Amino acid sequence: MYFESRAQAGRILAAQMYDRYRYENCVVVALSSGAVDVGEQIAQVLHCAMTMIIIEDIAVPGEDVSFGGLSQDGSFTYNSDFSSGEIQEYMSEFHSYLEEQKREAFQRTNRLLGDGGVIDKSMLRDHTIILVADGLDTATSLDVAVNFLKPVRIQRLIIATPVASIPVVDKMHMIGDELHVLDVKENFMGTDHYYDNNDIPEREEVMAKINQTILNWQ
Repeated sequence: MYFESRAQAGRILAAQMYDRYRYENCVVVALSSGAVDVGEQIAQVLHCAMTMIIIEDIAVPGEDVSFGGLSQDGSFTYNSDFSSGEIQEYMSEFHSYLEEQKREAFQRTNRLLGDGGVIDKSMLRDHTIILVADGLDTATSLDVAVNFLKPVRIQRLIIATPVASIPVVDKMHMIGDELHVLDVKENFMGTDHYYDNNDIPEREEVMAKINQTILNWQ
């Protein structure tokens, strides 16, 4: 399944949730800048707020594999696909490199937050949380988001994405109360591959979309 844009995919997802969650106590939490374009449509149709969690992915050096992700509160979540033995092996071999990557990621996150934080845990309390991605090849961002949300009392956790790989959907079933996935791929080709338009909003546009969500309710 291919989409004209992330906004178009967001409108399809919003239609799936309309009957149950229109006017309900929900907050859309986007997992990336691209996910903001998807989540914006959902928030507008459901009449709910939208925010974004900043996640910095840390890759294993020399491999196209995520070691884990750092959230904006500084907590690091290991890739849940790794065993404890694999984590220890990577940490032993690449300890200095991985620690430096974490420090640099935390500095980037702090600079972004210095421009105005994009998520406030208090606004999530006792709400149904709709985690939104624009595509999921790995579960790293979901793992980080779930770890970030652990201290927050929420009603339900919904995960919505236009496209995801089979292993990620399996993980979503484990952590989510409800899933909305438009297409499941056996061979995931990269998120951009499934959109004709791959214009991703810059930081200023992301903040504007988040701040203007309520004004644009449909």
